[in-house]
Amino acid sequence: MPTNTFEDFFQAEARMFLLATIRIALAEDGSDLTSMGLFTENDMAQAMIVAKQDTVVAGLPLIPMILEFGGAECQTHLNVDDGDKVSEGTMVAALQGPALQLLKAERVIMNFLCHLSGVANLTARYVKELEGTNTQLLDTRKTLPGLRFPEKYAVLAGGAKNHRLTLSDMLMLKDNHIDRAGGITQAVDALLRAHSPCPPIEVECRTLEEVEEASQCEIQRIMLDNMDTETTKTALGIIPDTIETEISGNISLENIRSVAELGPNYISVGKLTHSAPVSDFSMQFIPLA
Repeated sequence: MPTNTFEDFFQAEARMFLLATIRIALAEDGSDLTSMGLFTENDMAQAMIVAKQDTVVAGLPLIPMILEFGGAECQTHLNVDDGDKVSEGTMVAALQGPALQLLKAERVIMNFLCHLSGVANLTARYVKELEGTNTQLLDTRKTLPGLRFPEKYAVLAGGAKNHRLTLSDMLMLKDNHIDRAGGITQAVDALLRAHSPCPPIEVECRTLEEVEEASQCEIQRIMLDNMDTETTKTALGIIPDTIETEISGNISLENIRSVAELGPNYISVGKLTHSAPVSDFSMQFIPLA
């Protein structure tokens, strides 16, 4: 994994949310009456998880965490690391433990692994398009409810950076804030008065007039939202080097490089989390030796 490890990322609040999400996911399935009718508590089983496509992997360390909720002891061997690119047919993990526990956890494990690997895999494709530029890829808060932290972690596994995990990490002035405050200058001044010390401030700009106003304010970043190429070029020329630049809106794999070549510090892409296709894995149970 290019940056934070799983253990580094899932500390404090992030770990609390992750454990709560796992608990809810297991509870959603209810009792596994099918497996309970076929196996006893003493029946053991072993399984392997295999990639059914070439993909970047993310979410493997969740497997032992999910199994721990079952109470009985299971053995988990992870054959690759999060952030690794694996080929179709690669066995990424091997599991052994009570059959009831493995079967109860199977779908939850696969849901996390397939989804998070899909996010990491799509992210890696975008990152590849930025090779050779000075622009960094960011995610957004367009995440599935309850999965903010796992999805943001998967973005890191794919080689990009997180924008903000919560609303308090960076104060972003969007159109509704600006309109309500009566303008960019008034909104920035209000934030600086309200918070001491004040977290970094980012202003989302829709027009060149807004860019000019924001450039005169005590802020850390300007986002150019859904601007055409010529307007973006002009806007980037207005913003001083002391303020970071971010471009967002209508970014695709096909155009991200041309946008990066305009010279922004960052490009943010909501598709990394809200539209990533799942990566295909299967859990195959095998006879005990």
